[in-house]
This record gives sequence, C-alpha cells and structure tokens, in this order.
Amino acid sequence: MKKRIITSALALTLAANICTNVFAAEKTIEMQVGDPVIKVNAQEAQIDVPPVIINERTMVPLRAIAEAFGCIAEWDGETKTVTIKQQIGSEEKITVSDKTALSHWTDDAEAKQALISYMNSITDKNSADYIPPERRIAVFDLDGTLFCETDPNYFDYTLLVHRVLEDESYKDKASEHERETAEKIVKQNETGESFKGLEIDHGQSIASAFAGMTLDEFNDYIQKFKKLPMPSYDGMNRGDGWYKPMLDVVDYLQANDFTVYIVSGTDRFIVRGIVYNSPIDIPMGHVIGSDETVVASAQGDNGGLDYVFKDSDKLVLGGEFVVKNLKMNKVAVIAQEIGVQPVLSFGNSTGDSSMAEYTTSNNPYKSLAFMLCCDDTERENGNIEKADKMYKLCDEYDWVPISMKNDWTTIYGDGVTKK
Repeated sequence: MKKRIITSALALTLAANICTNVFAAEKTIEMQVGDPVIKVNAQEAQIDVPPVIINERTMVPLRAIAEAFGCIAEWDGETKTVTIKQQIGSEEKITVSDKTALSHWTDDAEAKQALISYMNSITDKNSADYIPPERRIAVFDLDGTLFCETDPNYFDYTLLVHRVLEDESYKDKASEHERETAEKIVKQNETGESFKGLEIDHGQSIASAFAGMTLDEFNDYIQKFKKLPMPSYDGMNRGDGWYKPMLDVVDYLQANDFTVYIVSGTDRFIVRGIVYNSPIDIPMGHVIGSDETVVASAQGDNGGLDYVFKDSDKLVLGGEFVVKNLKMNKVAVIAQEIGVQPVLSFGNSTGDSSMAEYTTSNNPYKSLAFMLCCDDTERENGNIEKADKMYKLCDEYDWVPISMKNDWTTIYGDGVTKK
C-alpha cells in the first residue's frame, strides 16, 4: 500500500496529478466545470461534486479522480489532510453506472437488464454468485455479433472476391479454385443460393490467394480494403461496421474486470486486421479465428521441425488452410487457447451454438449466453426468417435474445444510413 499526503483540502489538482502519473497509460478522464458527469475512457458516470473555479484556479473532485485511477481518497477532519492510497492489485475503482454504461441500448431492453442484473450479482463479494476477476471471461463471435455480418456477405468473403476478381495486381494470377470460390460467393450474393462446403473452399482460397505475404503486408492490404465504401450504407466504410451497442457491452465488461476474447469463424489474421486501429480495445492475443499456416520466408519445403528461424527471415503466410473455427471447433479452441470455461458468450447464429452451450453447461460459476437476432431491416441488412429461427433457439436453450430492432437506439451511429 502506497500513500501520498496532501496537506490542503483544496490541492485537488495536485492530487489528480499524483494518480495520473501512476496510471496515465491506462485511463483518460474528461471533466467540465459545473458538469456532474465524468467520462472515464469515454464511459460516463455521475459524480457528487462537479469541478469549480476558485480564485481563477480550476478545482476538481479529489475522490472521483482518485477512484478513477484505482486509488482511494481519505479525508481526516482533525488534521485537515487528504490521504491518497494507491491500491496495488485491488479491485477499487470508479464504477460506471448501470444507467450510463449501455448508452446505445433502450432502457427497457430485457437483454440489457439481464446483463446488468448478472453483473451486480457476480461482482458482489457478499453474493453466492460472486466470480473472481481472473475467471470473468467473455467470448464474442465477430460477424453479426460485434460487426456487420452481410454487405452483401461476410467481410472475409468480400475480401476474397476483391482479391481474386477485382484486384488488378492479382486477379490474373488467381488459381482456378480461387476464381470458382469467388464466383460462388458472387452468385450467393445475387441469388441467395447456398453452396455446400463453401466455408472450407473459402478458407483454402484465402490461404492460397495471400500466400507469401508477410503478416504486415497482409494487414496493410486489409487496412486498404477497410477504407472502401460499404455498398449498402451511406457514411460508412468497410472497416466501420462495428455495432455501437455491442461496443458498449465490451466496455461495460472490461470496466468490471472481464477479459474479453473474440472467437470467430473468420481467418484469425483478418479479424486482427479488422480490430487493428478500430474502436474496440482487445489485445491481438485475444483474437481467435480460423487458421492458416505461417512459415519463415526462407523456409522453403522444410518442415517446422527441420528449419531454424534466421535473423534475415520474416514471417509469411504459408498458403495452407488449417481449420475453420465454427461450431464445435470454437469450443475446442477456447479450451486450447483460453484454458478456462467462459462465463459469458455472445453470438448470433447456429455456428455459435456450441460456444453458447459450452459456456452455460456445468459451469461452476453463474453464466449466460446472449444471441443477437437480426430483426432490423431498416437500419441493418436484417433477415427476419433467420431472426425468428434464433428467437426459437433462444427459447429452447434458455439463451438471452438481443433484438437489434427493439433493444438498440442506434446500430452504426447517427451519421450512417442504409441506402
């Protein structure tokens, strides 16, 4: 326990500097004079005393500043001193109020209330449902759960079409299998026709179409693709398709000591490219997806057990598809890469069913599974038939349904409109 003593009750700015120096890399606080709302990493919360100006000096509320940076402020009335204690490894912090945490959700959304009730229960140390922070693990699907699923198809499907059929630097080099796969995707976009095994064909084609690229080159390619306009929306590029209400959920969980993972059927490196330089704050090591081989640039035909990485080597995509991370494969990879059973699962399709059931089955901690239902056809490329199917599955399996139409005040933000 570290202490700092401030001998004047009005030396609030100094107190703020003390905590800021300790935690500056982790927290950003915004305040306005006379405003009783504080923003901690863009999350709003009410404070008892707003900042004021006294003798041409701006004074900020010590307790709110201290708690925001993980410290505790204690006032001694006899000595008229304030003690700021830095809690090393403690859970003391400013809490984001339930009212302001999920700001892009309607107040009466049942899913919102279910999540808030759950959070209140599992963070209360006196509750039988209390979950220690190290076991607060949440897993999220990407497409249709955190990010726009279809415009007119998955991000990684449209990326392959762009690479194979539109990219002047590559389309003449594309293999017959890559072209056939891309053309199937185009036909699916136009007619809705499904093709058996397309997800595997797509995974193989992604691996081969970008083979030989370094990981940085692949990421650069994805960043350029993200800047292309979305065909169905005005005011949005391909990389901007984050669901704002679901970003609220991620922020809310992280503010309550949850560790968040993305577990997607999309290629792992493509998901990382989508997450890169985006509004979601998740470490790249917490991004799990479908996999392809990675090799050293000079490795050639040597196997991984027969080659030693050299200082002149770079990591490049090896061109071989490994696994499609859907359905039961999601459960297997969670066990392999996370190592503990999650307590919260968020998905939107039957491809996420195994992940949801794994999260809620025989869990030693209180657990929930949420499923998004794409029932909004005005603000989103919704699918009522698919949404109705998911509502039925939620009723059958006791998952919590999320209505994109009724539970969210916005999807992509006020500046985005569907064409």
